[in-house]
Amino acid sequence: MQHIAIIGNGIAGVTAARHIRKNSDDKITIISAETKHFFSRTALMYVYMGHMKWSHIKPYEDWFWDKNRINLKQGYVKTVDTDNKQLLFADKSTLDYDKLVIACGSKPNKFGWPGQDLDGVSGMYSKQDLETIEYYAPNPKQCKRGVIVGGGLIGIELAEMLRSRDIPVTMLVREKSFWNGVLPDAESQMINEHILEHHIDLRLGVNLKCINADENGKAKSVTVKETGEDIECDYVGLTAGVSPNIDFLKGSNIETGKGVKVNKYLETNIENVYAIGDCAEQQEPVGNRPPVEAVWYTGRMMGEVVAQTLCGRKTAYNPSHWFNSAKFLDIEYQTYGWVFPKRHCEAYEKHFHWRHPEKKICVTLSYHKDSRKFLGINTFGIRMRHEVFDKWLSEERDIDYVVTHLKQANFDPEFFKRYEKDVYHAYQKQFVEV
Repeated sequence: MQHIAIIGNGIAGVTAARHIRKNSDDKITIISAETKHFFSRTALMYVYMGHMKWSHIKPYEDWFWDKNRINLKQGYVKTVDTDNKQLLFADKSTLDYDKLVIACGSKPNKFGWPGQDLDGVSGMYSKQDLETIEYYAPNPKQCKRGVIVGGGLIGIELAEMLRSRDIPVTMLVREKSFWNGVLPDAESQMINEHILEHHIDLRLGVNLKCINADENGKAKSVTVKETGEDIECDYVGLTAGVSPNIDFLKGSNIETGKGVKVNKYLETNIENVYAIGDCAEQQEPVGNRPPVEAVWYTGRMMGEVVAQTLCGRKTAYNPSHWFNSAKFLDIEYQTYGWVFPKRHCEAYEKHFHWRHPEKKICVTLSYHKDSRKFLGINTFGIRMRHEVFDKWLSEERDIDYVVTHLKQANFDPEFFKRYEKDVYHAYQKQFVEV
């Protein structure tokens, strides 16, 4: 019986442990310095907003781990000694392993801003971050304003959290339009409008210069680099993206770049050492996928794949078509396939965009300008079926087929108003009646 150690108890590491246990009697130890038990990271915001309790976001009862013979160890791994197959912890304790899975996730980006480590400053990623936000931004009396540095999905989630308690929010976003590194211009502009309508002070095209401290070492204001303006606040959220949490691997024999470098089997350069989830960097990315995929479902898939390999059935990581979903305040967003911003588009990529004249609802379809092959779709305010788009992408359907059959993909309840006819007529007018 071998001992498999897993560093990290997020979705990737826990999925690996579960699938290893289904297929073997090997000894398994999951290690985490954050929490003892696995929790749903994407649901952290709902605990603060009062929609859920902490116990609600733990997918498994506390007895689950003992019952399934999965050991849990709380501690911070300081050094990985691959020569001796040993982990050294910050408290000087050690743990021997036969095989190692690195699933340590991400950490919020910090860019050396003066004051970035003051009290009252945090990211929005960990349970400790949630506790910091709860302490420094419990209500509008104790937190006169929160400043969020950075856009993207984590930034908008944090803004929604603070606004749920009527705390005024300013967002400093360096891009000229919100999340326009991912969204096409028309969609990004719609989200700009939506943010402002929710009484969030959205500052575009600006950067943080520094975070200023009061006499007790707590954040009291931020300074905007471009204008020199000081914005008074009681809490600062740093949400300028995340990066692989791999500092503890410096000095080890494990090869790293942006993340832990792995091949298609999720193997590192060291035998019997693997990396999965947000911290893994694919040396041969699949299709248009980025080398580091900081997405919940890809972490789960990697956990399943590495478990097969560790149980004697060597399996390559080969995900299907890209998809993702999120919420921008009360607008649901889904993406299937690839819909790139104009400046990132290949020469062959064209878009069809439809937006409701009054509501924050829109659809963008991407297609090949010559073959008219369907490449991807973004939807805002309309729920779509993942399996339908996955099938159409695999079948390499053309844009005309997708628009004509769009109703088949709608997942909205029956009492929701449908917009497929409006999309179809707009498409006909733009492409057929010309």
